[in-house]
Amino acid sequence: MSSEVFEYALIRVMPRVERGEFINAGVIVYSKSHRFLKTRIDLDERRLLALAPGADTEAVRAALTAFEKACTEGPLSECPPGERFRWLTAPRSAMVQPGPVHSGVTSDPAADLDRLFARLVATG
Repeated sequence: MSSEVFEYALIRVMPRVERGEFINAGVIVYSKSHRFLKTRIDLDERRLLALAPGADTEAVRAALTAFEKACTEGPLSECPPGERFRWLTAPRSAMVQPGPVHSGVTSDPAADLDRLFARLVATG
């Protein structure tokens, strides 16, 4: 398999948008040439509650689930993967939001999703 360009962004939880503090809760990876668009999400509730005591963890989990499902289900599922990626990574002022989009080169976007998740999100 040849190496091709891919793009990714962190998925952040910002429980109090006005403070600008966040934790990384996932990553989204897109590769046009590999026809790949997936997220990997895991909320570390301990870190969330350390950042924002009293945060509504159920609401945060629901927002993360909605973000994850938007990759493959619902109204966006009819759109091409690149269009979905652009919509999901568009800046927004919400509790769950994407970080900046970065790019790289890959021959295996699924492996890069795992690598990025382990390096930038996983805490254990």
